[in-house]
Amino acid sequence: MRDLLPEEARRRRAIARRALARFALFGYETVTPPAFEFADVLERGLGTLDPSDVLRFVEPESGEVAALRPDMTPQIARMVATRLGREPQPIRLCYEGTIVRRRQGRARRHRQVPQAGVELYGAVAGAGAGGGDLEILRLAASVVKSLGLPGAAIDLGHASIARALLDPLPRPLAAEVGDALVHKDGVRAERLLEGYAGAAVMARLCDLHGGGPGEISGEALLARAEALLAGTAAAAPLRELAALWLAATATAGADELGPMLRLDIGEVRGFAYYTGAIFHLLAPGPGEPVGAGGRYDDLLARFDAPMPAVGFALSLDAVAWAREAAGIRDEPAPSVVVGAAAEADAAPLLAALRARGVTAVFHPQEDAAAHAAAWRYTHVATAAGAPRRFRITRVAGAPADTLEDGDPEALALAFALSSHA
Repeated sequence: MRDLLPEEARRRRAIARRALARFALFGYETVTPPAFEFADVLERGLGTLDPSDVLRFVEPESGEVAALRPDMTPQIARMVATRLGREPQPIRLCYEGTIVRRRQGRARRHRQVPQAGVELYGAVAGAGAGGGDLEILRLAASVVKSLGLPGAAIDLGHASIARALLDPLPRPLAAEVGDALVHKDGVRAERLLEGYAGAAVMARLCDLHGGGPGEISGEALLARAEALLAGTAAAAPLRELAALWLAATATAGADELGPMLRLDIGEVRGFAYYTGAIFHLLAPGPGEPVGAGGRYDDLLARFDAPMPAVGFALSLDAVAWAREAAGIRDEPAPSVVVGAAAEADAAPLLAALRARGVTAVFHPQEDAAAHAAAWRYTHVATAAGAPRRFRITRVAGAPADTLEDGDPEALALAFALSSHA
């Protein structure tokens, strides 16, 4: 839990607005779930989240157990099941907000995670007509590109591949082997499975990733996986993954998705929650995914409204970190400190600028420039020697950015036109 000061808050809001605008272009309507939710709603939809990570309390008036939301997907599933279930499918929804979880480890402090994401309900699995997996992957690639993240990649896998191999194991052993797979530690996985049939298969699962530039091709990787998993329960989900990969890369020159796509056939993060394709959005900098998603067709059935579902969420803090690591700086919107001896002298220019959508404030003339620089305004307007005559200059003082006119309306119009050009 932490404060966001103006500059950091501005950056986060800019990222969220950009993501939501991209979601809207793909037809996703915004919904806003409440910060608190009945605990039973969350428990039905939490999947693998540890109950101890959820901050619960008793609502005083009703005596109901409520919780700060640790995930927005169950809340949106509840909305669809109770209020939108009769709407024509597919149902496309998006959201932006904060979830709260407790950190792992000894120092179990609370963690506030800002997110923006999408949920697609009623679109079946697969890459064919009516399938939602390819739509969601294309949207994920598009939003990552719109955020300007260089070197971004989408790691694509399938939850049922690892699940099919781990389910026959005793639960404690399956958890340890799963952790080894998360860390791509094939040696540890093979040691843990010593004496079990299929130990070598599980260990080699750690090596089944690639498909990017300078790596084994996706097609060759899939062929290698097919030979490894032939005759196992993982063969069928592998075929689903292969079909999705081929469809997604067939249009590599037509959209953003193909060049970003990678395969990770041994991916297990979140596999117990998802039912089909899963993916992680990666970018240099944070050391953790900037987003993740996949298919979770079982979720709506928990709310007595079974229908297929797929989606993803962006971690806005991780996105901000990746953009900072890449040296990306958004140009701030034009804003002006109007310096004058009295606010009445500045009033016509203030009104004219605000009427054109430009942020403008009054400050006494003697330190208007210093105030503008301290609070990151882009421009300062100062008296030009005649009543109500101002000169607008960029805070950095570049002469090319200087505008001067005796009429506040004309000056505001000229500034608005030049700053939005």
